[in-house]
Amino acid sequence: MTDTQKIALVTGASRGIGAEIARGLAADGVAVAVNYASSPEAAEAVVRQIEAAGGRAVALKADLSDAEAPAALFEAAEAELGPVDILVNNAGTMRLGPIASLDEAALADQLALNLAAPLRLMREAAARLADGGRILSLSSSVVGLYQPGYGVYAATKAGLEAVTNVLAKELAPRGITVNAVAPGPVATDFFLKGKSDALVAQIAAMNPFKRLGTPEDIAGVIRLLARDEAGWISGQVIRANGGVV
Repeated sequence: MTDTQKIALVTGASRGIGAEIARGLAADGVAVAVNYASSPEAAEAVVRQIEAAGGRAVALKADLSDAEAPAALFEAAEAELGPVDILVNNAGTMRLGPIASLDEAALADQLALNLAAPLRLMREAAARLADGGRILSLSSSVVGLYQPGYGVYAATKAGLEAVTNVLAKELAPRGITVNAVAPGPVATDFFLKGKSDALVAQIAAMNPFKRLGTPEDIAGVIRLLARDEAGWISGQVIRANGGVV
């Protein structure tokens, strides 16, 4: 990466962890393409926050379950901000339930957005990023916990971790690092939806720190891995979960 301003593409960045990653990278001087699927107002709010703090950002819509969307998203980011240096695969979906009662829609949706879409984005990044770039993906600490009901979700994230390790070796000669961050339970709308206060408290109590993670906890790890100083860290999955697993 050069001394000019770096450009990051962050998927699923209109809210939650993705929005905090976008704001955090912008605070580090990175221009950010804020991808969203269906929340233009939330994405534009993130852009305004970044611009109000003196940064550069643009909101870009893309349905990443569409096989053509990843390439188009990269092209839009390049047209608006310049060549991308940092890819953050954050977009994802989670549909829980026992494997025995798994329906085809839940299977297809999670495979498409959690595994196929990041793979296509990583393929684009491998072809487009300059030497010294960064590819970062959000996995999950359910890979390791293996809780009932999380079968398909855990499988997609395990696949993403495998791709991370392989691509890290393939791109190492170009100085491009490829890593994944695997959060534990984080207090976002995505995680809290449908859970009672009692269940949330029970989950928080499982953690050695006796709390849920925060978006800032996860964004801080992504920011570290995106920096030039992290150039010797590659092919790693960092379990950012407070020691729960």
